[in-house]
Amino acid sequence: MAGLSVRSVLVTGANRGIGLGLVQHFLRMPKPPQWIFAGCRDPKGQKELQNLASKHPNIIIIPLEVANPASIKAAAAKVGEHLGGSGLNLLINNAAILKVTTLDTETLEDMSEVYTTNTIGPLLMAQAFLPLLKKAAQGSPSSVLSCSKAAIVNISSSAGSITSLYIWDIFQATSYRCSKAALNMLSKCQSLAYKEHCILCVALHPGWVQTDMGSFPGQMPPTTVDESVQGILKVLSSLSEKETGAFLDWEGKVIPW
Repeated sequence: MAGLSVRSVLVTGANRGIGLGLVQHFLRMPKPPQWIFAGCRDPKGQKELQNLASKHPNIIIIPLEVANPASIKAAAAKVGEHLGGSGLNLLINNAAILKVTTLDTETLEDMSEVYTTNTIGPLLMAQAFLPLLKKAAQGSPSSVLSCSKAAIVNISSSAGSITSLYIWDIFQATSYRCSKAALNMLSKCQSLAYKEHCILCVALHPGWVQTDMGSFPGQMPPTTVDESVQGILKVLSSLSEKETGAFLDWEGKVIPW
């Protein structure tokens, strides 16, 4: 992971699955981040994450509910206090929810809840942490966009690709698909709006991964958390200005919108 060197990173949904895997793999880097902020809704109930934090002082567990603007604001203030005068290099918006529904069974409540977490959450997170991301970009000696300088990585899904409609035959989950399609547009908008601040923005499909959220009865996802996270970090290490605003998968391949 020679190409990725960050002083600080924040991962949302860090208590399990891909989020926890990212925290674990950041720790294994030759030069781990000085600050790994692990955001989750209920820090006290997360034994595995608490165990990691007890052994690694660079892990700071942050109470964070991405569907709650007040929680986001409090998290940004807490992260800012820890960082002191420095900024946040990398924001990974990983937290998401999925409702296993069909088109006929979607409801206003489910659609609203999924959109709030999966699309509005990353929007509000980027707004709240923008000052810290800008500070990191301004403090970087590099003049080119990269994840080592300042970046927003939105963990999306090819299920949100209108072209591919990934694994539609296995699950419809219309609210999830729509929320991820909207997240992709948000990522593109962020890339345009934040480019002047030298902040790289991408949407990234982690693969169909063996997690609680990714598993369905009778279906075994093909990708392990370790494989996905290793791929994600390899992709992040290679990103530059030409990839900002892109929709990529965990192997670095471009996904059609």
